[in-house]
Amino acid sequence: MSRTSSPGRLGLVGAVIAVSLAAGAVGCADGESADAAPDFSTGPTELCGGNAVSAEAGKALKVITGASRFEGSGPDGTVAFAAKWLSEGYDSPAPDDGDICQIYAKNSAAGDRLEATWELTWGPPKGEPAAMFRVLPMGERALAAPKSGSIQFACRSEKLPGSTPAHIDIGVERWSPEDPEGDPEKLTDAYATVVHSFALAMAKELRCENDGGLEPRPVLDPA
Repeated sequence: MSRTSSPGRLGLVGAVIAVSLAAGAVGCADGESADAAPDFSTGPTELCGGNAVSAEAGKALKVITGASRFEGSGPDGTVAFAAKWLSEGYDSPAPDDGDICQIYAKNSAAGDRLEATWELTWGPPKGEPAAMFRVLPMGERALAAPKSGSIQFACRSEKLPGSTPAHIDIGVERWSPEDPEGDPEKLTDAYATVVHSFALAMAKELRCENDGGLEPRPVLDPA
């Protein structure tokens, strides 16, 4: 005599199989996540100490690099560290220039980076800039192009002793094996925005009077 399974028993078996398959799927997913490399990338506003890149400059970095995630900056790659180095060496034979930080987009090509730097110029700007630069009314002189930007400002501060103000030039430049991609005007605006953010952060860190004459936001229209 043949026997048939009851509907209840069939339902129970089906439920057990479904649960087993679901558990296996979860196990595979967990295994994949466990094998994935940890992500140590960071957003733009956390770069270079966390006070160097404004939200506006973070958007400009995406225009320049095409990226919104970046490799983290080291402990020496901060505006605070650069300002300390500048101020402590201001009245000594120490070098008159240095790095602020280097910015690497996540998964960027080898050697592709942005460098933010500072330099003591020991006087107001002289000479005419190259034709590739847009001259902007920020600080003593601001220049921007599709691959770089710079701002020089005068700083009177207790951290920089002397009867005359210090003249500080902040630069941001991209080092890349490839030519910049994108609209040249938008790239120029982006560099002006990023270098303004670094210059303002440095002026604040040095406690320059009136923030070295820099406005809270970048000025992108030519002088």
